[in-house]
Amino acid sequence: MSGSPNGPPVVEAVGLTKVFSDFWFRARAVAVDSIDFRIEPHEIFGLLGPNGSGKSTTIKMILGLLRPTRGRLQVLGHEPEDVRVKSRIGYLPEESYLYRFLNPLETLDYYAKLFGLDRSTRKRRCGELLEMVGLNQVGHRPVGEFSKGMARRLGLAQALINDPEFLILDEPTSGLDPIGTRQVKDLLIELGRRGKTILLSSHLLADVEDVCDRMVVLYGGRIRAEGTGDTLLADTGRTVIETPRLRPETVEAVRRTIAQSEGVAVESVHAPRQRLEDLFMKIVEQARAEQASTSGALHGGRVAEFLAAEPEGTEVVRSLAEDRPAPAPVPAKPAQPAAPDLSELLSGPSQPAAPQPPRTAKPEAPKGPVDRGLLDRLVDGDEGRST
Repeated sequence: MSGSPNGPPVVEAVGLTKVFSDFWFRARAVAVDSIDFRIEPHEIFGLLGPNGSGKSTTIKMILGLLRPTRGRLQVLGHEPEDVRVKSRIGYLPEESYLYRFLNPLETLDYYAKLFGLDRSTRKRRCGELLEMVGLNQVGHRPVGEFSKGMARRLGLAQALINDPEFLILDEPTSGLDPIGTRQVKDLLIELGRRGKTILLSSHLLADVEDVCDRMVVLYGGRIRAEGTGDTLLADTGRTVIETPRLRPETVEAVRRTIAQSEGVAVESVHAPRQRLEDLFMKIVEQARAEQASTSGALHGGRVAEFLAAEPEGTEVVRSLAEDRPAPAPVPAKPAQPAAPDLSELLSGPSQPAAPQPPRTAKPEAPKGPVDRGLLDRLVDGDEGRST
């Protein structure tokens, strides 16, 4: 297989097979059966299929949690078990396993520590992610009090805490309300535009259709279809003509023209119907504009800055590719004044200092040889006074 213009594939599977055996090593179930696929850099790849089709097993092999029975599998240029790729991957499992006695801030801080992030970075990212997923107003509530949808939002934030190159999401919209579902899809589209590589596994076909560049459809552990959404979903047996609303006599004239020219009858004429998701979001936006109160998760804020920022050097590389001068370097910020001493903050506002008398210059020590007898008399005199 030839390489992608963007570089080597993020995931490459050739003849990937996983067979689960019983105690006597007899084949009990073939979960994944000789599948071939590639996930290219910077694309959103969909893994579709009904329950038991092999989606979660494939993901676990990519993560190195299961060993393939046969075939070859590489992730980010290494074997899935290689620890060098772990810090470059973000993972949201099918069920969110979170510590119920920690609050969201403590949860995100804990996972950030596992990736070795410093304190200031952890604090900044935790705040940005909670705002992004709409949980900033419940940041100090125990996770055990959360609904499934709120825990799902926190799980998504946890998967992004290390700013991963490769994001794996297993049923990311499970348990989410329509607001959260739309937000997750918008977030995935934005992350894909920013250059992230995403593997999305779901049995909700509308989610995959809305965000994925390419997809494969699994059934019985085998790939049954593969391609882009336009390729797989195109209906070549029909023609759709969309216009603004027409008068009845115009519609009738169109019917006659099509019948005379093509020899076929118009099957139906109807007004377009908006999607239920769009109607729901319109109602929610209207309620938010009226400042209606809610005790649940909010709609969510903008994408976290550390996720939205382009990689360092992107502008320089782009300028070289376009043969134009690189942007001038940003001047360094002036040094900030030193922070006040803690004792000054605790003692309250300081009073104006009393004027100090001018300091006189300290007389210089006499140069030349030292009179040892004078030193002895001074020392003896001090000892006599102390006794």
